[in-house]
Amino acid sequence: MVVRAEEVAALRKRTGAGMMDCKKALIEAGGDVEQAIDLLRKKGQKILANRVTHHASEGAVFACASLDNRESFLLALNCETDFVAKNELFLQLGQSILEVAVVHKPISIAALEALPLGNGTVQEAILASTGTTGEKITISTYETLAAEVTVSYIHTGNRLAVLVALQGAQGEQVIAAGRDVAMQVAAMNPVAVDKDQVDPAVIERESAVIQAQIMDAGYDGAKADKITQARLHKFFQENTLLQQPFVKHGKLTVAQYLKTVAPSLTVTAFKRIDVGA
Repeated sequence: MVVRAEEVAALRKRTGAGMMDCKKALIEAGGDVEQAIDLLRKKGQKILANRVTHHASEGAVFACASLDNRESFLLALNCETDFVAKNELFLQLGQSILEVAVVHKPISIAALEALPLGNGTVQEAILASTGTTGEKITISTYETLAAEVTVSYIHTGNRLAVLVALQGAQGEQVIAAGRDVAMQVAAMNPVAVDKDQVDPAVIERESAVIQAQIMDAGYDGAKADKITQARLHKFFQENTLLQQPFVKHGKLTVAQYLKTVAPSLTVTAFKRIDVGA
């Protein structure tokens, strides 16, 4: 059977599967597009097995807060190419999985994959998508936050998402402030909420770099200690969320900005996922 190039291209556009996979499916289905789609879906398990060593470095992120803003959910669904990552069916799958997570609140990726979706489970839906796209598809990240107020933010393009947890006040003004802070996290990529939450290994590594620089400059003793502490202080200012200059008002830190919204308002945690990282 002869399959026209435009038929193959149309099936590829609809499913995201590879050109050769689309052509073979159309030939096997005798030109029936719907049957060809089913054939591609049924091959999902086999495709995944063949692609187990492939690197799924592309994809999209999905995030949302519960109706009462007490919980937020975030997941990253990965694939192999940017073409599939932008495919509407792939994006619909990610959104559907997120909705399942919001309803059932699983505690892990494995628990999420076992939950019902459509006529099967989340994992089976992923396998079906693998069949239609011809690419390895996985949930690489699943995160949640619970607090007095939580907010979610997705940057344009669905490649970067942030969750922020706040305490000390409630209301629409706090939710709006939380979104501002989430955009700060997206733009500035802090390493922690404040210096007390910085991983000791990060501080040790930064201190070692600073000390090496000071030694090269010929400083030692009390002078060296003073310079070390000053540079660590600058590191915390630049890399911890509450101490960073607030991007929407450079004369205030994030902590100071939050206090203009409500005197006791602060951030307790955040999650940041970047597919391109």
